[in-house]
Amino acid sequence: MARFRFRNLYYITHIDNLPSIVSRGILAHEIVERDHVPFTPIYDSQIVSNRKSILTPDHRSLWEFANLYFQPRNAMLYRVVNEKGVEQIAIVAVRRDVLDRNDIYISTGNAAHSQSQILERNEGRKVISKMQDVLDNEWWNKEDGSLRKMMAECLVPDLISPDLIEGIYVANNSVADRVKGMLSSSGLSIIPNPNMFFQPSLRRALTSWLYVAQGDMFFSRMQTLTISVNCVGVMGKGLASRAKYQFPDVYVFYQDLCANHTLQMGKPYVYKREATLEDELVEDPFYGANGTAETWFLLFPTKNHWREKSDIDGIEKGLVWLLNNYSNLGIASLAVPALGCGLGQLEWSDVGPLLCKYLSQMIIPVEIYLPTEKQIPNEQLSKEFLLKQTV
Repeated sequence: MARFRFRNLYYITHIDNLPSIVSRGILAHEIVERDHVPFTPIYDSQIVSNRKSILTPDHRSLWEFANLYFQPRNAMLYRVVNEKGVEQIAIVAVRRDVLDRNDIYISTGNAAHSQSQILERNEGRKVISKMQDVLDNEWWNKEDGSLRKMMAECLVPDLISPDLIEGIYVANNSVADRVKGMLSSSGLSIIPNPNMFFQPSLRRALTSWLYVAQGDMFFSRMQTLTISVNCVGVMGKGLASRAKYQFPDVYVFYQDLCANHTLQMGKPYVYKREATLEDELVEDPFYGANGTAETWFLLFPTKNHWREKSDIDGIEKGLVWLLNNYSNLGIASLAVPALGCGLGQLEWSDVGPLLCKYLSQMIIPVEIYLPTEKQIPNEQLSKEFLLKQTV
């Protein structure tokens, strides 16, 4: 039998459903309807109707199965969190013992997608074991199929017993306190995990508009995402490599700028892409995006050549340009990484105050994302330290 790294499988639900789930288990949609179980939906009617018409190899509808994800931090959760609000969503962790049942099916992606296979248990476990690297990803891409594959499901007939529930994940401490009050006698662990819900693990206000954050900048919900780049067209590592993989059109646009010598130190460039972030990050056609907000990219040169260290004087010139031009460009909100830190070998103690000196003067929401390569001392996150250069 194939070996798995998965500790749990996961069920995404509205927190109002948790008392029923803890009491009766995770029920197939058909049982919820048949027994008139009070239930707060998180999916729209199109999604429900699509799943009703999909059949397993024994000709049963997906409605007759409770579905669990191997990776809960997927495109479905991303859509649900943005539509319903992170305060309303919980992820129920189920013991992997459920995989030992002989009557389960395993899908090789979103079970309602035409390209996914629905396999019997033994074959499904073999296939899923080969997909573990994809399922471990922090992000996904439509082009390589990882968007669909990361929604691989375990389909369990009728219901999943409450005694298989190991814990419940929520987005923050506030939701955790609320759920603990709802389930005070359950004995289950209620675990705040912001990253699982695409939330920053830290978000600290420096001014009414300016924040420092720790987390995944690409899920920040800001209109414009800043990518630190060189001027020779190479996106080899760091956030630039992530953008190249997840948003190939950004990479093509960036290479054209470099080939034409348009991108220069001290003069970032805004790419006003037509597609929204949701267009790229949610499933289509079954889970199409509802958002209409634009997603732009600010290509910000921090060095001329990728082999060089980042140039802090050039970064400051780019910040001056940004402050003078953001309003005319139509930038409505902005996410910025710690420019030049990490791979660029600059220190947060120098870059942080410099960023705040200019970004604090912008009258739009701005989030500065901390370096991920090292732990920043708490004193270097204070207003006193970061705003000491403000004018």
